[in-house]
Amino acid sequence: MTKTIRVQYFALLRDQRGLADEKLATAADTPAGLYAELRARHGFTLPVEQLRVAVNDEFSKWDAPLHDGDALVFIPPVAGG
Repeated sequence: MTKTIRVQYFALLRDQRGLADEKLATAADTPAGLYAELRARHGFTLPVEQLRVAVNDEFSKWDAPLHDGDALVFIPPVAGG
């Protein structure tokens, strides 16, 4: 079943996508499945093991179920000094 999901991108992912956020239709059932779909579509270079994910403003597991209307944030590692 297709869901409409809002995705926000930060740091390297935002640079690689060229957008800060977007709404998209997906059949992915989990954040891991959605990231795999987006990685293939947009050429993201970071493996899922280097990211955290938040669903609806709360950190989530990669195998959590996705629902229509969810908002996701893929959080890459951030260097600071």
